[in-house]
Amino acid sequence: MSRMPQTTARELVRFLKAQGFIEDRQTGSHLTLWHERRAISVTIPVHSNCDLGRGLAVRILKDAGFTVEEFIRLR
Repeated sequence: MSRMPQTTARELVRFLKAQGFIEDRQTGSHLTLWHERRAISVTIPVHSNCDLGRGLAVRILKDAGFTVEEFIRLR
């Protein structure tokens, strides 16, 4: 199993958009993305240029249906 690299919310949003997610709504600093075909939404805390915690990034990827390996390979 690969180790999750440090990543920012912006990088994670870019990856998810490339996989078919679209911006649904934003409430304060939390951006919700939606994938129409899979009927999945994920919420990402978007704070100015701060790295997301690795555990949080892994959880968001898992909720979106991706593994760390897929994130590393496809980004």
